[in-house]
Amino acid sequence: MYSDLLHALPEVFGLTNFFAVIIGVIAGIVVGAMPGLSATMAISVLVPFTFGLEPLVALGLMAGIYNGAMYGGAIPAVLLRIPGTPAAVATTFDGYPMAQKGQGGFALQVAVVSSSIGGIASAFALMLLAPPLSKVTLLFGPSEVFWVAVFGLASIIFLLGGNPIKGLISACFGVFVSVIGSDPIYGNDRFTFGQLELLDGINMVILLVGLYALPPVIDLLETPLKTDNVGESQLGTEPIWKALPKMKHFWKTWLRSSFIGIWIGILPGAGGSMAAFMSYNEARRASKNPDAWGEGEPEGVAAAETANNADTASALIPALTLGIPGTAVAAVMLGGLLVHGLQPGPMLFRDNPDVVFGFMWQFLFGAILLVLLGGSLATNSFARLLNLPRPLLGSIIIVLMLIGVYSIHGRMFDVYLMLGFGAVGWVMDKLKFPLPPVVLGLILGGFAEENLRLALRIGRGDWMVLFSNVTSLVIVALTVAVIVGPILKKKLAKSKTRDAT
Repeated sequence: MYSDLLHALPEVFGLTNFFAVIIGVIAGIVVGAMPGLSATMAISVLVPFTFGLEPLVALGLMAGIYNGAMYGGAIPAVLLRIPGTPAAVATTFDGYPMAQKGQGGFALQVAVVSSSIGGIASAFALMLLAPPLSKVTLLFGPSEVFWVAVFGLASIIFLLGGNPIKGLISACFGVFVSVIGSDPIYGNDRFTFGQLELLDGINMVILLVGLYALPPVIDLLETPLKTDNVGESQLGTEPIWKALPKMKHFWKTWLRSSFIGIWIGILPGAGGSMAAFMSYNEARRASKNPDAWGEGEPEGVAAAETANNADTASALIPALTLGIPGTAVAAVMLGGLLVHGLQPGPMLFRDNPDVVFGFMWQFLFGAILLVLLGGSLATNSFARLLNLPRPLLGSIIIVLMLIGVYSIHGRMFDVYLMLGFGAVGWVMDKLKFPLPPVVLGLILGGFAEENLRLALRIGRGDWMVLFSNVTSLVIVALTVAVIVGPILKKKLAKSKTRDAT
């Protein structure tokens, strides 16, 4: 089962493939260090430029960006108390007080080492858990695959948190987009509104760039950021090899936080923010001196950064094996895989083992490279990134988006479509509608339709074919549990509150 994993290793050490990981990590740290930007946005902008690249080069860039950005978010969190990414909020609790004491350099070194450890643990979890899970899913037929798609949509709607109605509306919008174009069996036009450009459906990349890249850039241009007095004087740095011995007593926190991050990453819709908060709380609860937390406790930075990096590769376990992403970044990565003709799911491991296992190695090497690249550069250079003019940065990103989308088919229609999706994404963001269900609806909508129609053809139109085996019934039961569970939990909580009053 793991022989394919070893077989893919030499390919990853190819010059271009390994260089892509290095570039990705550096780019990811830069993106994460800029408040308002995120790994999701960076990968969305990147995907159109990867059409002509080999799959492993493109995936290496994505893996590097994901790893780098999750750590990069700690830089403004420590220096400015502004989390570079949502997952870095918990890092501000003790990172910023450390910077105020002149220990900003040590806080960043703790962050980069902890991020690397969390990323390495997550990559090993992906390597160990994904292959056996893919073997199980190879046994799935069309009806089981249909229910897996329904389970994925239900998970992202009801477990994402917030308002399930808004999640449902977002998912329905994604499913609607997925059915635009010609009917795959009968060839009828569906919702094309007379536009020939829509006959082949809507390209995933156009939607990703519009939804995930444009709204953050608008916010970047709208929101002023004061970064005065950010410089090396606030860091108080020393070589990382001298700082490492001061961290050796964090090993229990690293282990605990890695486990929490991996577990949260596997859960659909949870994400790095939840992992970081849970890890921080657990580490504080286990601490012998909890009163010092929030005043500049380095272990608090270690707990938050380990967990928010431990959910990176683990979020791809359900994504690669079942087509269900654990986080928004994983959803965008699914889009990147589809762009290169790689269909997430059980067939991916059978048909493209070198690519999928090489991708896993790239996650591992990306995490290791964090210490080498982030450790030496962050303490000396990345603080200066915060002083870049935001209008200049936003303008550069918009130009890249326009070029990338136009280059897909060489037509302005795609650019207008991307701007339209960007406007929709901006409005949804302001109204607090979750965006991951839209992407998942687009990915799983067509997937579910195709397998539903195939199952019905096999069953000669009998809908009971969808409930004809134990595996389908188990997945249906899990789907019902995902839908009903949060409702029952809320009712129980209300009942307890009523009893208490």
